[in-house]
Amino acid sequence: MLQFLIRRLIGAVVIMFLIGAFTFFLFYTIPQDFAALSCGKNCSPENLAVIRENLGLDKPITTQFWEFMTGIVTGRDFPQGHCSAPCLGVSFDSGNFVWDSIVDRFPLTLSLTVGGLVIFLVVGLGSGMLAAWKRGTVVDKIVSGASIVLSSFQIYLLGPIALGIFVYSSGLLDNPKYYPFTENPATWALGLLIPWAVMATIFTAQYTRMSRSTMIEQLQEEHVRTARAKGMSRSYVFFRYAWRGSLIPIVTIIGMDLSALLAGAVVTEFTFDLPGLGRLAVDSSINKDLPLTMGVMLFGAFFILLLNIVVDLAYAYIDPRVRLS
Repeated sequence: MLQFLIRRLIGAVVIMFLIGAFTFFLFYTIPQDFAALSCGKNCSPENLAVIRENLGLDKPITTQFWEFMTGIVTGRDFPQGHCSAPCLGVSFDSGNFVWDSIVDRFPLTLSLTVGGLVIFLVVGLGSGMLAAWKRGTVVDKIVSGASIVLSSFQIYLLGPIALGIFVYSSGLLDNPKYYPFTENPATWALGLLIPWAVMATIFTAQYTRMSRSTMIEQLQEEHVRTARAKGMSRSYVFFRYAWRGSLIPIVTIIGMDLSALLAGAVVTEFTFDLPGLGRLAVDSSINKDLPLTMGVMLFGAFFILLLNIVVDLAYAYIDPRVRLS
């Protein structure tokens, strides 16, 4: 398992370097004077030269790239002060360190992503297993039909509907708002309950159908039928043998859907006016704040790679054969 983890970590480091290099040269080869953007319309040549020097834009592109990459590991010095590692530069627009801006917004996006993930996995896998257990019954037809209907919804459509029903019409809940988990876990959960439910609804339908089909396939496997022939109870065989085997393709799909889940968090932030990383990325793009845009992109890539490593470890635990691949 340790060698398996080391291989995944080395691969993640290489991928992050390639993403950082591609992102840097993609942005900094755009024919645009970023110092002029930061200086404003009525900018004197003297101020423009000072800003260009402070931002390091007066140096060769290779030097800028080297300082950017080494700053992630060792930190950098700016006129604003020392930027500790991981340093992703200074925002052209606000003058704040990019890493500080990301850390300030990340808890909200993380809460949306993890909360939605937990809900749709529990509800999706649970309802799919129930449909497989009750295969051919009314319960199976209801669960399967509901999953087909719900899969046609989108966040930007379902979000306003949920707000209209639970906030504006009935007043059962307040407008979604982020509260730090450390202050009050109950308030944190209530503030994000509607966004979680909306995100989970979109993904739950897919995992309901998937878990149902994989569970039915596992119940037809030779080892499962052998266990039943030995006199083991249906419930014991269902949860001891079939359930674990059905998780393998589902865990694989989860790894592929992580980026879609993050994208869903971005759309959710706009739908419910929540100031997370998605809003930060779009606002920085509109303001042509390249360091901030690059920082959010790199951080998002890192987060996706980290979650994929976690999924790989879960996959290796479920199927030990993966550890040798």
